[in-house]
Amino acid sequence: MPEYRRILLDGAAVQVLRDGDQLMAGDGRTIAAEDAVHLPPVLPTKIIAVHLNHRSRVTEFGATLPPAPTYFQKPVSALVGHGGAVVRPANCQYLNYEGEIAIVIGRTCRGVARADAGSYIAGYTVANDFGLHDFRDTDAGSMLRVKGSDTMAPLGPGLVTDWDFRGRGLRTYVNGSLVQDGSTDEMQWDMHYLVADIARTITLNPGDVLLSGTPANSRPVKPGDVIEVEADGLGRLRNHVVAGPLPVSTELGAQPSQSEEVVSTALGGDWEFRGIRPPRR
Repeated sequence: MPEYRRILLDGAAVQVLRDGDQLMAGDGRTIAAEDAVHLPPVLPTKIIAVHLNHRSRVTEFGATLPPAPTYFQKPVSALVGHGGAVVRPANCQYLNYEGEIAIVIGRTCRGVARADAGSYIAGYTVANDFGLHDFRDTDAGSMLRVKGSDTMAPLGPGLVTDWDFRGRGLRTYVNGSLVQDGSTDEMQWDMHYLVADIARTITLNPGDVLLSGTPANSRPVKPGDVIEVEADGLGRLRNHVVAGPLPVSTELGAQPSQSEEVVSTALGGDWEFRGIRPPRR
């Protein structure tokens, strides 16, 4: 399965082909993969993510799936590459990982049948759909700051073509310890369904990214933690959390909070999906 990466090579953004532990540019230059400065492997015009899809996460929240998937959007300014830093603002503490598989669109897609959706997919990559849950109280529904703040969308390390999504494991590690362990077989709606569903009303352009959902056990991480997401056949995306030197401004706008909704959602409670007040701790 060919794997293409984007790296910074001698000051320029270059697409390279992975050959074992080496990355090769079109002009023949090579660099060891571990030495390369990685960029996000694609340049999307939009990033669309599904809310709930993995049955283990549905069970964790005691939720009932809707009859069809629901979505939110992450701005492209949230992108960061393999090896890059995820920034937690100084006055925030509920930064959660969510290991996922990202679908990358290969050609303009609008009004396609589910049976034909696969032919519009360029390939797949690994994603970490980070969420800054400190803002859940004010951005519920839109998820704009929760999921769209800078560095909340790591992608990589590369774009893999000719990858069959069926029966693939998906795992997340924090500082080397396994924290999420799922499979594409537990997805309620598969990759082709998601593409066809979105494309009913939204034109998908080459490079656009669809995030397909996370398994159970998304939890907060802190500065200094290393988070790795691994999908069978797609490789291992590694990022680390750093502390932002400044807090989110207190001069205007909604402020980070620690409401029962924030804490319950960040720690795997049932507030968001059932509306049941979590017990006070």
